[in-house]
Amino acid sequence: MYWTLELVSYLEDAPWPATKSELIDYAVRACCPDEVIENLQELEEENEIYESIEDVWPDYPSKDDFLFNEDEY
Repeated sequence: MYWTLELVSYLEDAPWPATKSELIDYAVRACCPDEVIENLQELEEENEIYESIEDVWPDYPSKDDFLFNEDEY
């Protein structure tokens, strides 16, 4: 299983919190790339509730990870 910013961006509008099967269903209905669906199928816990993208991909960068000064724009 591998995630990139592009792949995980397809899940930003997913119905959080969600189970593995709900996320897979969302990915199929949203016509996400096959890689997203394959990554979701590799999640270990079938009945676990995933609260956000960070639960699916712990390395998901937050706004603090980017060196961007919003006051300048």
